[in-house]
Amino acid sequence: MTGRRSLPLPQGPFPPTEEMLAQPVPEAEQKRGADQLRAAWKTPTGWRYWSAVNNSEVGTWYSLTALTFMLIAGLLALAMRVQLAFPDSTFLDADRFNQFFTMHGSAMMFLFAVPMFEAISILLLPAFLGARDMPFPRLSAYGYWCFLIGGCFVLGSLLFDAAPKAGWFMYPPLATKEDGIGPDIWLLGLSFIEVASIAAAVELIVGALKCRPPGMRVNVMPLYAWYVMVVGGMILFAFPPLIAGDFLFELERSFDWPFFDPTRGGDPILWQHLFWIFGHPEVYIVFLPSIAIASMIVPTVARRPIVGYSWIVLSAVGTGFLSFGLWVHHMFTTGLPQISLGFFSAASEAVVIPTGIQLFAFVATLMVGRVKMSLPMLWIAGALAIFVAGGLTGVMLAIVPFNWQVHDTYFIVAHLHYTLFGGMVFPVLAGVYYFYPFLRKKLLSETLGRWAFWLIFTGFNVTFLPMHLTGLKGMPRRVFTYPESSGWGWLNLISTIGAFVIAAGFAVFLYDLLRPKKDQPQIPRNPWGAGTLEFSHEVPAEAWGVRSVPYIHSRYPLWDQPKLVERMDAGRFYLQDAPGHQRETIVTSVIDGTPMYVQRVTGPAWITLLAAGFTGGAFIFPTFHIYTPAIISGAFAIVCVVYWLWTSTARPPKDDLREAGLGLRLPTYASGPDSVGWWAMWITMLGDATAFASLIFGFFFYWTARPDFPPAGADHAIGVWVVAAGVLLVAAWASTVAAREANSRGRIIIARTALLVAPILALAGAAAAYMAVRQMDPTSHVYPAIMWALMIWLVAHVLAGVIMQGYCLAGSVWGKLTDKYDADLRNVTLYWHFMALKAVTTAVILGLVPGWLS
Repeated sequence: MTGRRSLPLPQGPFPPTEEMLAQPVPEAEQKRGADQLRAAWKTPTGWRYWSAVNNSEVGTWYSLTALTFMLIAGLLALAMRVQLAFPDSTFLDADRFNQFFTMHGSAMMFLFAVPMFEAISILLLPAFLGARDMPFPRLSAYGYWCFLIGGCFVLGSLLFDAAPKAGWFMYPPLATKEDGIGPDIWLLGLSFIEVASIAAAVELIVGALKCRPPGMRVNVMPLYAWYVMVVGGMILFAFPPLIAGDFLFELERSFDWPFFDPTRGGDPILWQHLFWIFGHPEVYIVFLPSIAIASMIVPTVARRPIVGYSWIVLSAVGTGFLSFGLWVHHMFTTGLPQISLGFFSAASEAVVIPTGIQLFAFVATLMVGRVKMSLPMLWIAGALAIFVAGGLTGVMLAIVPFNWQVHDTYFIVAHLHYTLFGGMVFPVLAGVYYFYPFLRKKLLSETLGRWAFWLIFTGFNVTFLPMHLTGLKGMPRRVFTYPESSGWGWLNLISTIGAFVIAAGFAVFLYDLLRPKKDQPQIPRNPWGAGTLEFSHEVPAEAWGVRSVPYIHSRYPLWDQPKLVERMDAGRFYLQDAPGHQRETIVTSVIDGTPMYVQRVTGPAWITLLAAGFTGGAFIFPTFHIYTPAIISGAFAIVCVVYWLWTSTARPPKDDLREAGLGLRLPTYASGPDSVGWWAMWITMLGDATAFASLIFGFFFYWTARPDFPPAGADHAIGVWVVAAGVLLVAAWASTVAAREANSRGRIIIARTALLVAPILALAGAAAAYMAVRQMDPTSHVYPAIMWALMIWLVAHVLAGVIMQGYCLAGSVWGKLTDKYDADLRNVTLYWHFMALKAVTTAVILGLVPGWLS
C-alpha cells in the first residue's frame, strides 16, 4: 500500500433547521435511547464506586476533599489566633507555631484555592457546555487521586511533628538549612500536587476549546468557560516556574548542589523570583474563577444578559496577562534596582484597570436589570465589598515607600486575607448555594444561609480589619508571641474573637450542607430562572449529563431558544442514544463550534488509582531518601499509564461514522489538530517549555547577579560531547518525523524502521549529554550545578520521548496504529518538536554560552 487511507469527513446537514427540530421523536425511540444512555453512563455501585471517572463523581470528591483541607487549615488558624490572643502566651511553642503557620498557608494555597477551582470546573463545565463529560475522564480521576494522596501526605506530617517550619514560601537559606524532612515533604509533596493541578488545567482548557455543543461559537460561550481557559492558561505558565524551583531546591537539599548557597556562587534571590513568578499570578488564579461564578449569578439575579460581555472577556485575558508582570512587588525590600521597582510598582497599579472593568460590568448589569435579591447574590455582594477593600490596600502596597514601611507586618496579613476571602471564599460559598440545586437536586436553607453569611462577614471584618492597625503599629508577621509592652494585645484579642465568629459561621454552613434533606420536596428544575445550560439538568438526576447534546446559538439559551429543554429531553438533538453502550460526547471546532467527530470517552477503571498511587511513591519515597522504591514506583506508574493509554485511547473504531442525530453522520476517530489528544499534548508541552525556560532563566540570572559565574578556571562541558548530544537528539526528532510521514503514505516498513532507529539515537544523545558534564563537580559551585541540572532535565525528557517512540512502534506492530489511525504517532511527533528545541537550546547553553560569558 502506497497511499494513505484518509479519515471520513462529517456528512449531513448542519446547522439544523427549525423544521428539523420541530419534528417529534417517537416515544419508543425516546425510551430506547434513554435506556441505552442509562446503561452506558451507569455509576458503579458498592466498592466499585471508587473506580468511577465521570465528572460528576470526580468533581464531587475533589470539592469535598478541598473543603476538608480548607477546614483543617482553618483549625490551624484558630490555634494560632488562640496563641496570639494574649501577650507571652504559651498555648503553642515556637516550633509548633511555625509548623502551623507554614501548613496553614500551604494548605490554603495549594490544597484549597486552586484545587477548588479545578474541582468546581470539573463538576460544572460539561453542564455549561451541554457536554456529556470532560474529554479525558480518567485524567481527571488520576489528578484527583494524586491530589488526595499528596494532600494527606503533606498535612499528615503535622501528626508526626515533621511538618515544614519555614513558611509557605520556603525561603532559603532558612528552608535549605532546616533540619529534618519538613522541607522535603513540602517540596516533593506539593510538586506531586502541582502535577495534578496541571493535569486538570489541561483537561479544562481542552474541554472548553473542543467540547462545546454544536453551534456554540467562542463569542457565545458562557463567561465561565472563558474564565476557565484564562485561568487554565495561567496555571500552565505559573506553576512550571515553581516546579523548576522545587527541582533545584530538592537537588540542593538531597545532594548539596549550591543553587541558593552564596558561599559557592548560588543566590537565594533566585528562589524568590521563581516562587513569586508563580505566587503572584496565583492570586489571580484564585480570584478569576470567583469572578466567573459571579458572572453566572449576576445575570440571573438581574434577569437580563450580562452588560459588556466582550469587555469582560478582554479584561479577564488582560488581568491574566498583567498578573505575570507583578511578581517583584513581593520583593521590594530585597535591594533590587530602583528602575525595576518603579516599573513593577506601575504594573501593580495597572492591573486594577481590567479588574475594575469586570466589577463595573457586574454593577452595570444590576443597575439596568430587574434585580431579584437571592441568597447567592448576598454572598456576591459581600465578596465585592471585601475584595474592593483588599484591592484598595493593594494599591497602597504597590507604592514602594509605603511597602517598605509595612512589609512583613500584619498589614500584609490583613491585605492578603481581604483579597482572598473577598476574591475566593465568599464567591465560592455563593456558588455552593447557587449550584447546589444542580448538583444535589435540593435547596440549601435560606435562613441558615443568611446566618452563615452574617456570622462569616462580621467575623471576618472583626478579625482582619484591626490587623491593618496592628501592622501599622509595628507587629511583624510570623511571630509566635509578643511582649505586653508592645501594646498589640487588645488588637490581637479582638482578632481572635472575630476568628471564632468566622468558625461559627462555617459551622452553620457545614451543618446546612451536610444535614439530611430526604424530606425536602422535589425542587423546580430551574429554581433561579437562569439562562445557561446547567439548569437544563434532569430532576431526579441522571448520570448521562445531557439527554441529547443541543444545538446552541445564544449566550443564554434557556432564555433565548424556545422549547430547547423540551427537545433535549425528547432526544431531538445529537447523540440521543448509545448503541453498544459506549460513552460518547461531541468534539467541535475551536472557533465556530462546527461538529467534527464523536469522542468515545473512557469509563470506570481502577488503573487511574493505581497510577496515582505509584506516582505518589515516586515522589514520597525520596522525601526519606529512599530511592530504590521510588524508582520502582516510578516504573510501575509508567506501566500503569501505558496500559491505560493502550487499552482506552485512540483505538481504531469498529465503524468510521456514527449516526449523531438530525441526519448528521460524524467520524468516530480523529488525529492531528482535529483531535483532543493533540491539543492536550500541545498545551502540556507549553507548560513544560515554561519550566525549561525557568531553568534557562536561572542560568542567566546567575550570570547577571554573580561576578564569579562562571568561576575562573572552572571546568566546562566537553564540546565534542555537547555537539554529539545535539546532533543525535535532532536526528532522533528527524527520524520520528520521517516515521510519521512514511506511515501517512502507507510505507509501514519504513515507518517502523524509523521508529526503531529514533529511540536508539535518542538514548545515544542522552548518553552524550551525560558525558559532556560528567567531569564537572556539581557540589563545588553553582556553575557546574546548573549545567548538571539542565542535563538531568534534558535526559529525563529524552527518556519519556523514548517510551513514546517505543509505544508507537508497538502500536504499529500490533495494529493499534495504522496509516489511517495515526493519532498516537502525530501526538508523539508533536512532543519531539518541543524536544528538538530543548536539545538545541541545552546544547547552546552547555557548549557555547560559557565561552561567550567569559
